[in-house]
Amino acid sequence: MTAKQKQDELGKTLWKIADSLRGAMNADDFRDYMLSFLFLRYLSGNYQESVKKELGSDYPETPKDVMKTIGVRVPLQIWYDENPEFINEFEAQMRRKVHYVIEPDYLWGSIAEMARTQHPDLLKTLQKGFKYIENESFGNSFKGLFSEINLDSEKLGKNYQARNEKLCKIIQRIAEGIEDFDTDTDSLGDAYEYLIGQFAAGSGKKAGEFYTPQQISSILSEIVTLDGQNPKSGKKKKINRVLDFACGSGSLLLNVKTKIENAGGTISQIYGQEKNITTYNLARMNMLLHGVKDSEFKIYHGDTLKNDWPILNEMNPAKKVEFDAIVANPPFSLRWSPSETTGEDFRFKNYGLAPKSAADFAFLLHGFHFLSDEGTMAIILPHGVLFRGGAEQRIRTKLLKDGNIDTVIGLPSNLFFSTGIPVCILVLKKCKKEDDVLFINASDEENYKKEKRQNVLRDGENGEPNDIKRIVDTYQNRPDEIERYARRVSMEEIEKNDFNLNISRYVSTAKPEPIIDLKKVNSKLVDVERKIKESKEEHNSYLKELGLEEI
Repeated sequence: MTAKQKQDELGKTLWKIADSLRGAMNADDFRDYMLSFLFLRYLSGNYQESVKKELGSDYPETPKDVMKTIGVRVPLQIWYDENPEFINEFEAQMRRKVHYVIEPDYLWGSIAEMARTQHPDLLKTLQKGFKYIENESFGNSFKGLFSEINLDSEKLGKNYQARNEKLCKIIQRIAEGIEDFDTDTDSLGDAYEYLIGQFAAGSGKKAGEFYTPQQISSILSEIVTLDGQNPKSGKKKKINRVLDFACGSGSLLLNVKTKIENAGGTISQIYGQEKNITTYNLARMNMLLHGVKDSEFKIYHGDTLKNDWPILNEMNPAKKVEFDAIVANPPFSLRWSPSETTGEDFRFKNYGLAPKSAADFAFLLHGFHFLSDEGTMAIILPHGVLFRGGAEQRIRTKLLKDGNIDTVIGLPSNLFFSTGIPVCILVLKKCKKEDDVLFINASDEENYKKEKRQNVLRDGENGEPNDIKRIVDTYQNRPDEIERYARRVSMEEIEKNDFNLNISRYVSTAKPEPIIDLKKVNSKLVDVERKIKESKEEHNSYLKELGLEEI
């Protein structure tokens, strides 16, 4: 079994556990418990591996069968009990090395053993452990991380004892389920992503709040990690800052990190913003679970449209924070309420305000303002932004005249859990090399696969076409034209169409009607009539021989 197959199997195993244990509980509610416990398992495992290296031969190895005789004392607790005078020095060293500390009582091993033995204080210990991790493990930088995890909820049980028993059952099943798997950063990180996707599939429209399907995420990530001025030259060597201003669970940001690192490049700092508190906490956990240190990312809880993140709300141009890569999948056509002074906001004043009925261009302009001159922005939006009139037409026209819209990619419908509408990807740049716009129309049925609940962009596995690679390759190589798929369109042609970017105007997927050769058709008809006449004459000759009336 390959590493990827093992990771997939771990994800499926955990999903089966989640599906069997949640009972009547809403999938969204159970998601938060399940993912929090998996997060605790990762933090504990990563911490204990570092502790082993730090303590070396002083680390008290404890076989599993001995654990049963010493209760819930994990090896680190034994070391704490035997070396009380060195605890402060040890924890200071661990903060320098792994950036956080977890006390022995709150490590996954302790919690899992309490669950196995049905310990009556498991719930209380978990509550204390979550508070400790939020307020002390990382030095106060992760306050509220578990704020949406209500261990006193009646959804877990009607009284303390019932809730404690339910938690013991959940944690014991998780511990047993992952026991036979490698649980390194990659494995647990992928399992976390798998579970997010599975919970999203069961959440319907709510999934749009936190999840961008991996296939679409891959397209955006591949695009923004290519050289902005010359995509044909390949991946950037370094991204100083990447931003997702509607980051959900953070999967899109992590995808960007993976793409550039797999190509041998580096990324210095990850920035994300999320309005939903539950999803904001998911994103912070997701970063840590994928091995991103707390010093390497900043996730902010706040309203992007109001720009209430202090580091982005800097009016002094000299202190403006800029990003080499920006990706986003903001809420589609969200209603918003700009104030009287919003029109003077530095993000919008040169373009005008998006209509109250649809904040799509408000999100786009927010991100575009912070894009660096050499950077690339890729944003997912509904098709309406391409052709709607009024304020949106004025914004679109200015972006086009200024040479900022680089590529328009049309995707099939029904790719998202949250909506069945077709969407597009807009690629924007501040200093665009090409003076035309590339249109890619990937919406035709030959460019995706239909499945029971959703359409899927294929990745080339099992001998299938690679729809994702075709889109990225077309963007990268920028051909003049690919019949029924892509075309570079001059600004003159776009202007003649009143700056309407409706993709089908420029790249039609309709198959041309076959040309009919009338001479050939006439010749065939003459031949058919001749054969009919010959057959009739032959038939009549037989009738005549028989003395029957001819026809």
